[in-house]
This record gives sequence, structure tokens and C-alpha cells, in this order.
Amino acid sequence: MFVLQNFIIALARIIDIVLTIYMWIIIFRAVISWVNADPYNKIVIFLYRVTEPVLRPMRRLLPWQNIGIDFSPIIVILAILFLRYFLVETIIQSVRYL
Repeated sequence: MFVLQNFIIALARIIDIVLTIYMWIIIFRAVISWVNADPYNKIVIFLYRVTEPVLRPMRRLLPWQNIGIDFSPIIVILAILFLRYFLVETIIQSVRYL
């Protein structure tokens, strides 16, 4: 039984690491948007391709589209933090009670 518990805890930790990496990718994307980055740079292309599928639907949901500030990265980062603190910790704590 402890093998299954350790497997689920390891899986929760991997989810936590993936969410943390994605959060930093979104932060880098937001920083890149503040400067005049080369749109043909491979890093910039990677950042846009990885984050745009998540940020685009969030932009449609936000009512402030014409004010010039993109709040979608902030909302997505808050959602990632919620998943990290709620979902991952819930998985880990529920496994300990098995």
C-alpha cells in the first residue's frame, strides 16, 4: 500500500513542478511583452506558442479589453497558484489517510 501512496505523492509533486514551470513561462511572456522583442526569435516564438492557448480564452472572458493592460497573465498565474496550493496539497493529504 505504501508503494501506491508514494507513487501518488510523487505524481502530485510532478504536477506541482509542471505548474511552477508553466507559471514562470507566463511570467517571462509578460516581461517579453513589455519590451520590443524580436518576433522571429525562437525563444519568443516558443513563449507565445506555449502560453497563447491559455491566455487567449482568458482575454475573451475579461471585460477590460480596450484599456491597454493585459490582465490575463495575472488571472492565469492566480489560477496556477490555486491549483498548486489546493489541488496538489489535497492530493498529498488525502493519500496520507489511505
